[in-house]
Amino acid sequence: MGAIILITQLFLLILPSPTKVAESANIALPGCRDSCGEVSIPYPFGIGPSCSMSEAFELSCSITNLTTIPYRYSAVILNISLSLGQLRAAMPISSKCYNSTTKLISIWEADLIDTPYRFNHEKNKFVVIGCNTVGYLNFTVNQNYSYFGGCVSGCDRPESLSDVSCSGIGCCQTSIPKGTSYIRFWFDENFLNSEVYSFSPCVHSMLTEEDGFAFNTSYITTQQLLDQNTSIVIDWFIGNTTCDSAQTNKSYYACKSDYSICLNSNSGPGYLCNCSDGYEGNPYLQGGCQDIDECTNQNPCSMDGKCHNLPGSYKCSCPFGKRIKHNDGRDCELHLSLLIGSCASIVAISFLGFGTYMVHERRKLSKLEEKYFQEYGGWTLLKKIQSDQGFGFTIFTKRQVEQATNNFDSANIIGRGGQGTVYRGTLRDEMVAIKKCKIVNESKKKEFGKEMIILSQINHKNIVKLLGCCLEVEVPILVYEFVQNGTLFNYIRRKNEGSHISLSLRLMIAYESADALAYLHFSASPPIFHGDVKSANILLDENYMAKVSDFGASILVPADEAELVTFVQGTCGYLDPEYLQTCQLTNKSDVYSFGVVLLELLTGKPVIDFDAPEEERSLSSRFLVAIKKKKMHDLLDDEIKGDDMKVIMEVANLAKKCLNMKAEERPTMKEIAQELDRIRKLKQHLWGQVYNSHEMEPLLGETSHDAGYFGRDKEAEESIAFGR
Repeated sequence: MGAIILITQLFLLILPSPTKVAESANIALPGCRDSCGEVSIPYPFGIGPSCSMSEAFELSCSITNLTTIPYRYSAVILNISLSLGQLRAAMPISSKCYNSTTKLISIWEADLIDTPYRFNHEKNKFVVIGCNTVGYLNFTVNQNYSYFGGCVSGCDRPESLSDVSCSGIGCCQTSIPKGTSYIRFWFDENFLNSEVYSFSPCVHSMLTEEDGFAFNTSYITTQQLLDQNTSIVIDWFIGNTTCDSAQTNKSYYACKSDYSICLNSNSGPGYLCNCSDGYEGNPYLQGGCQDIDECTNQNPCSMDGKCHNLPGSYKCSCPFGKRIKHNDGRDCELHLSLLIGSCASIVAISFLGFGTYMVHERRKLSKLEEKYFQEYGGWTLLKKIQSDQGFGFTIFTKRQVEQATNNFDSANIIGRGGQGTVYRGTLRDEMVAIKKCKIVNESKKKEFGKEMIILSQINHKNIVKLLGCCLEVEVPILVYEFVQNGTLFNYIRRKNEGSHISLSLRLMIAYESADALAYLHFSASPPIFHGDVKSANILLDENYMAKVSDFGASILVPADEAELVTFVQGTCGYLDPEYLQTCQLTNKSDVYSFGVVLLELLTGKPVIDFDAPEEERSLSSRFLVAIKKKKMHDLLDDEIKGDDMKVIMEVANLAKKCLNMKAEERPTMKEIAQELDRIRKLKQHLWGQVYNSHEMEPLLGETSHDAGYFGRDKEAEESIAFGR
């Protein structure tokens, strides 16, 4: 079946029985309808010509299944709020359904650019539902800049599903940015596979109102979401300017009522009108805001007080012998001369109670900090520090890390990631990196102290040293050595002005990183799988020595065993496809991610490029296509084009082996480090000379006996085609 693409400005399906919002400000222009079915239509909106402020707010009203439905841009409107400047509307769910022979596609796109509408960033969420699914969302912010976001949902069998929050197993969700005016959904075909078709025939993505969505496992195993709809919240606003600017032109100023105020829109340029305090109605109409009679609607005064309505306000009066409390205006009290003794007693009791409360709260906080310290194995760490004078690990207090970072001032942030935020700080007159983690797996709390002991004993020049931690907080804070030259990701993107990376330096960084990962896999006890290898987690010191960092996704495992994780972690573009399908993190998962880092060093290009054709959006896919089309030379970074092409070819061949879809056929990190060391030394001995096949044959023949896994393979070398 051919793909069915549904693309419109705002294509939304009809939800049954829209709920009417009881809002006193629903007032239309004279002679115009003020409702459509059960939906109130307040001005500036209107039904039909001359009933709205502008064409952008003109609505239509049709009868469908005996229910009258207002709509705009083919969107069914469920309700309109004047005070919030929001409306709720129905929208379809984007889907892709598969079986062995057919594929049904329903992709949704919404374009609100150049309209007085934006998608609310606080009440809407981007949700992806499916197994082994990567959903993407293209969006435009403030009608100028386009971005993209992604969401990974992993599961490989029905038994792994449960009716829980949307947290990555069969369902994932993320927020959209403020000021979004254009969105488009699509799926990554590389992560959809036939192994899950038998129990998960469809994948879905949607923008949905967060409070109205609850994940159910039946969404995975059935097609009940196909051709269905959900609801979203859309912000609306007047004009494209601020209140101060709008008020200078009274003829176009929208707040017409004498008792109205102007509020700048929270989602970007534009403004809204509200009635002043003490008034209600429609601020967009002359005389639209009317005084609220507080005395009739409710009695705001005390039981013995009498209420008197005033324009926009009220006042209370008291019976003889009493008076209104100072700065209160509602409650009555006796004269001061009768209450001096009582007040003195109350003050004394209040101070005593406040002092008792503060002492109680301090003890409570101290007990809570002690609880966290114990939960994360603090006593185990403390005993190790006391018994081993050469341990070289410190347990810092909460106060120490707060002072070191100026109470985690945003000015000290040097990095953000999925596992936490890293701050620059000073402890004991030494610059350090302090990582404030977001979450710790509950099942590993008791083992946290033991893991700190293991990680602190890692001693490798190319691995960032763990100096200590703070356990007096809900989620532990980690302290690392400070590496001053930033990340490899920034460096190869030329974010450091005047930077130039030679082929020799790239080889050195690749070798040092591989050697560090090989140490974690084979020399650490127990072995450590990093779990999030990427250029952003490889730091460079003042001499551009590589240092592998960020073990937020790492696991400690028994030797030669894989680890089954509850949900897939990592970074899109670096994820091992086999890890995504099986949820088993192995040492070969790090190998695949390292292969992508090698491609970054060779090409200097982003890992994900949404402007590229669909089959070339990931750097790994683009690399394989370039090899197939014999255009690898075009993919290389301009700085190394024309350098030692034989060396570049061998690195590309190594990257190709790392990216093998079958994990067992990938090399180990130890073999990769040995091969990179051989290539690096070979490059040094060539003294910049151009390769000559007759001169190189003896050298390559000798290295083939010592290369082990990477013995020269003529067919493999010829497959890395450098067509120009």
